Amino acid sequence: MYDLVLKNGKIVLSDAVLEGTIAVNDGKIVAILDSDIVPEAHQSIDVKGNYIFPGAIDTHAHLNDPGYEWREDYEHGTAAAAVGGYTTVIDMPLQNEPALTTAAIFDKKIAKVSPNAYIDYCFWGGLVPDNFEHLADLDQKGCVALKSFIGPVSPDYASLNYGQTFEAMERIQKFGGRAGFHCEDFSTIKWQEQRMKNAGRLDWQGFLDSRPLIAEMLATVDIIEIAKATGCKAHICHVSHPDVAQRIKEAQQQGYDITAETCAHYLCFSEQDVIEKGPLFKCAPPLRSKSDVDRLWDYVVDGTFSGIASDHSPCSYEEKHSEILGQKINNVFDVWGGISGIQSCVQVAFYEGCVKRGISPTVLANSMAKLPAKAFGIYGQKGDIRVGFDADFTIIDPNKEWEIKAEDLQYVNKMSAYVGLKGKGLPVYTIVRGQVIAENGKLVGLKGSGKFITKTQGE
Repeated sequence: MYDLVLKNGKIVLSDAVLEGTIAVNDGKIVAILDSDIVPEAHQSIDVKGNYIFPGAIDTHAHLNDPGYEWREDYEHGTAAAAVGGYTTVIDMPLQNEPALTTAAIFDKKIAKVSPNAYIDYCFWGGLVPDNFEHLADLDQKGCVALKSFIGPVSPDYASLNYGQTFEAMERIQKFGGRAGFHCEDFSTIKWQEQRMKNAGRLDWQGFLDSRPLIAEMLATVDIIEIAKATGCKAHICHVSHPDVAQRIKEAQQQGYDITAETCAHYLCFSEQDVIEKGPLFKCAPPLRSKSDVDRLWDYVVDGTFSGIASDHSPCSYEEKHSEILGQKINNVFDVWGGISGIQSCVQVAFYEGCVKRGISPTVLANSMAKLPAKAFGIYGQKGDIRVGFDADFTIIDPNKEWEIKAEDLQYVNKMSAYVGLKGKGLPVYTIVRGQVIAENGKLVGLKGSGKFITKTQGE
């Protein structure tokens, strides 16, 4: 007798949709059977013809724990991810206090967050100018990649310049790690910001003009070239524009191990939302034009992106509207930059892609599960519906209509740019290692049931 059986479902792989039955034992997929075979199980779920996706992986989320739990914490952040359909989250290292930059900090973070996670999680390690000697230790501890900024960031930590980036990637290449970057050129943005302020352009168009496409393009191209020179695996975070995606695609076609992600907000919102609605839509890189949104989907379809991430970057109401850490917000440049979205991204990606644009569900299985798992070295555990893999599933009812409401959000701060969106196609079950964690928009799993995931042996 099996522990769990999923019957009457449409099983979504990266290259096909099959009708069948999935059997689970001890948290692993142990059989994929013809749809007319329904074996006995302790728990049997009739999927009723809905899509069974491999569990979605969020490659980029800031859960702020420890240090800034009043923005978000593991309990609320992973609960939101579970309700939204993510089964694994890769947590960012630098919006924490302390930032995850040494092995000793790693140990303290694990102890702090492990009792509170509802879904499985991985860590990015921090890459800053003064921790190069700690990078191999972070990799040994289990960080799946190392993250830095090429652009203006919080005063709490520093960006790398290109010389530092070259040295860091030489070091990371030696132990086979992957270096990830927020790619926006530092000097371009700082100069443009000052130009806008000098001209009195303190409105939202001024913000958009301070972070032009060329800033993202320059940094991305430079990281690609450094990756080529060092042989280091690289990951380009939150790509906002199709022209940037094209440069990444060209490097991939040349055989370089350069992966990338985009985010759900770049696949549905546009710069017009920033101009009309303001603070909740401020992010970096900024939102682009509506035509750019449509073209960006082409790179999801062709497999350029190993992830449709949330870049969940939560904050308090005050940080969007009045003050940040006691400092008054005087203009758009002072407003907290980041979009809270970890609970909404899966349904938005399905609606924008599969419903509105007629994209095959296999594209999402590839871009939200298989390719992310491969990029971050956890394929074989995560990322696919195959015998021997973890029994992680995101089950979506393609006909279920939805509206995102603030009161339904699991976040510490119940606000999001996604509030008010309506669509069709909603996660109705989130299953992690054979355990139902969320069902029909409700959290039903146990806090602490999430497991820390490291790279697959041999990666």
